[in-house]
Amino acid sequence: MAKVDTSLVAHLPLFEGVKPDDLDEILREARSARYPKNTAIFEQGADAQSFFLLLHGHVRAAKTTPTGEQIVVRYVAPGETFGLAMAIGAAHYPATALAVDDSVVLIWPTSAWPRLIERFPALAANTMQTVGTRLQESHTRILEMSTQQVEQRVAHALLRLAKQSGKKLDHGIEIDFPISRQDIAQMTGTTLHTVSRILSGWEQQGLVESGRQRIILRDPHRIVVLAERNQDSGAA
Repeated sequence: MAKVDTSLVAHLPLFEGVKPDDLDEILREARSARYPKNTAIFEQGADAQSFFLLLHGHVRAAKTTPTGEQIVVRYVAPGETFGLAMAIGAAHYPATALAVDDSVVLIWPTSAWPRLIERFPALAANTMQTVGTRLQESHTRILEMSTQQVEQRVAHALLRLAKQSGKKLDHGIEIDFPISRQDIAQMTGTTLHTVSRILSGWEQQGLVESGRQRIILRDPHRIVVLAERNQDSGAA
């Protein structure tokens, strides 16, 4: 593969505190790959033979339950790692990773992980911090599912996506990758019909603008108010 310019990745969270010479060595263990839109990078249940760093594009991690229901676990943005099964002692990928737009990744073999973390402790520390952050995100979403009405959950989901991958426009913040109403439903534990009803209502109020796999937050402040308001009743 072509040599990766270390100046393009040295600032990423995975390499925080890693010396330039060490970074060169870490990158020599990796290869790059391109995944066209809607291509699976790995499948749920497959042997976890690699771990990944996203350089360009966006990746959706989705899990299929034993009853066949699909849950969108998270979206991966450029600069983030994914497929970190080895860091939690898992032998198989717990979810499927799909490129939602044309994406470029760096790939390390899982077999290199013990050697890399022994030689470069900062790499291990940064990876575990990522795992811990995502665990906290999962706990937050579980709490939302059990205590909030669906409108709040949708508002929280849109705000998280805008914070992670928002592009500022003159008339709001656009979620900067293809995302459908079905995706939002699978993120928030509700139905496509319910999400469509909520977003249509918000469009009429001037809060959002949505089209085919495109969502713009026209009034982010009011969406924050919707997300944070207290609800006496249970989740929908």
